[in-house]
Amino acid sequence: MVNIVIIDYGMGNLRSVEKAFQRLGINPKISYLSDDILNADKLVLPGVGHFKKGMDNLYQLGIIDSLKESVIVKKKPVIGICLGMQLMTKYSEEGNCEGLGWIKAETIKFSFDDIKLKIPHMGWNNLFVKNNTSLLKNINEEDFFYFIHSYYVSCNNEKDILSETKYVYDFVSCFQRDNIFGCQFHPEKSHDAGLKLLKNFANF
Repeated sequence: MVNIVIIDYGMGNLRSVEKAFQRLGINPKISYLSDDILNADKLVLPGVGHFKKGMDNLYQLGIIDSLKESVIVKKKPVIGICLGMQLMTKYSEEGNCEGLGWIKAETIKFSFDDIKLKIPHMGWNNLFVKNNTSLLKNINEEDFFYFIHSYYVSCNNEKDILSETKYVYDFVSCFQRDNIFGCQFHPEKSHDAGLKLLKNFANF
């Protein structure tokens, strides 16, 4: 059985992510302990809330080095969900704060000059696949995923972009750099389509 650890840094809807994996027959572990992070086969970095608060919590827990050892040195698969995806970038406008820097990207706030659209972007949207890798196996433009976010990721390298989603303009909804995955939407809230993606990650 694959050993998946969901990282508890006080910023995520951990139980929803746990239950989604359980529906796939996988029992992940929720933990903030360095030993669990280092011994995991795969990691999930969930998250809802403020970027700077998320980074502060990771530092206060003292797990930045353990995450780096697992993800960057040992190349263990990791997926960031919503805020978790954004924390993987180099920098965020939210809190004017440096991130983990695992991927060459920045986190930017939605800004619409002439169009009165609500921020946060909230609701169901599909993915326009740019690079079809194993994470998006059996997922197509007919599948819809649940989004709620005021900031989005801008990748510096187009090859890292797996999918884009349109909200006035196109933004990165999924990325991959080697063993590092991110999704701006919440697969754990996206019914069958989300379960497909989490299953693909578990099988990576």
